[in-house]
Amino acid sequence: QVQLMESGGGSVQAGGSLRVSCLASGNPDLRKYMGWFRQIPGKEREGVASIVPVSGATRYADSVKGRFTISRDSSLQMNNLKPEDTGLYYCAAGGDMWFPLLERDRYQYWGHGAQVTVSS
Repeated sequence: QVQLMESGGGSVQAGGSLRVSCLASGNPDLRKYMGWFRQIPGKEREGVASIVPVSGATRYADSVKGRFTISRDSSLQMNNLKPEDTGLYYCAAGGDMWFPLLERDRYQYWGHGAQVTVSS
């Protein structure tokens, strides 16, 4: 089993920065890749960043490239934030393969989420 706990997030004005962290524990074979997803009320949960901690390989959604950075400790640094980045950010872990993935159904374990609010 894997346990995930998010921390960080908060509120910031557009153009500002925030960081969310993910404390992961449990079987490392079940968390070959780590990801961050965000959900806005009324919309599906979307993947924004993923990493394979062992190799450092990453993958980003087009909407966040150049602004978000995921690190090997699974933290997510978010710079130049926009109001459309507002949402509940979830840390997730998966063990299917050694590849960063942004597809929600490839993740088996989820945290409870951390709120990020960006005002204009």
